[in-house]
Amino acid sequence: MHKIYESMGSYEFENQITIIVSSSLISVILNTILKILALSNDDIIEFKQKEEKENMIEEKNNLFKKLHLKFTLYFIISFILLLFIWYYISMFGAIYRNTQYHLLKDTLMGFGLSLIYPFVIYLLPGFFRILSLSVDKNKKKKKECLYKFSCILQKI
Repeated sequence: MHKIYESMGSYEFENQITIIVSSSLISVILNTILKILALSNDDIIEFKQKEEKENMIEEKNNLFKKLHLKFTLYFIISFILLLFIWYYISMFGAIYRNTQYHLLKDTLMGFGLSLIYPFVIYLLPGFFRILSLSVDKNKKKKKECLYKFSCILQKI
C-alpha cells in the first residue's frame, strides 16, 4: 500500500510481481492439500486390488470411514478458506477504496499465472521422456538418466 501511495496511484508491475508469484505459490500449496483430501481414487484402487477376501466387510467399513473423514475435512477446510478469503477481500475493498483497481489487476494476473504454469509443469516431464525415447544406441546411459529425471519431475 505504501508503494502505491508513493507512486501516486500508478501501477508498477515490477513491485507487484513478487506478490503475484508468492500468492500463486500459496494457492498451489493449498490446492495440493485440498486435492489430497478430495481425491479418493488411490484408496478405492488399493481396496479393489486386495487379494484377501477374508476381512472384506471390515476393510470396506474402514474405507468408508476414511473417505467420510477425508470428504468432511475437505468441505470444512474449503468452507473456512472461502469465508476467510471473502471476508479479507471485502474488508480490504472497504478500507482501501482507491486500491480496488490494483487488487483486481493483481487478482487477474495471479489467475492468469495459475492458468499458465500447469502447462509448464506437465509439459516438462513429457519433453524429457520424448528425449529419452529417441533412437540413439550409443547414449543409453544418458537416456536412462533423462527418463529417471522425467519420472522425478512427474512426481513433483
